[in-house]
Amino acid sequence: MSGLSRRGEFFAGDESGSRFTGPATGDERLMLVGMLGAQRATLRLKCEGLDEELAARSVEPSTLSLLGLVRHLADVERRWFRQVLAGLEAPPLFSSAADPDGDFDGAVSAPGMAEGAWEAWRTEVEFAERFTRRAPDLEVSGKDGWRGEVSLRWVLIHMIEEYARHNGHADLLRERIDGAIGV
Repeated sequence: MSGLSRRGEFFAGDESGSRFTGPATGDERLMLVGMLGAQRATLRLKCEGLDEELAARSVEPSTLSLLGLVRHLADVERRWFRQVLAGLEAPPLFSSAADPDGDFDGAVSAPGMAEGAWEAWRTEVEFAERFTRRAPDLEVSGKDGWRGEVSLRWVLIHMIEEYARHNGHADLLRERIDGAIGV
């Protein structure tokens, strides 16, 4: 029994133990940014070492996959930081009004698909981090058709929630692919 892992142990990987090192007291922005950074790192970690397997679906008829999560979260980052807070014209990358589930449905095993999704995700995360760093305070706001006026504070909290929910999905998907478990 000594070789068995518990679900509550850290996931194997270089980044695993260093994800949750942000401040636990003090400046609100630093705490929010640190927690969001940890959630983003968790997504990367749950997908680490996989390529073709990223498109493996959960259970038919669901189209939920790790690749779909990466594509979905790239679109979510883009929406809240580029469109809503920065006010830029930036249509979703993987979904549309005509295909609202394109981020998941279009996540298939094909040459370059995973690399393209990760590149899009990294680009959107970099934009979000730069925007957050340059914002004078957490009260910077934008207009959203769903929520109305939202502040950077609300977007950061929402993004932490969004990643935490989908990282739970990633836990189950990764375990289904190769049995890997952990926080």
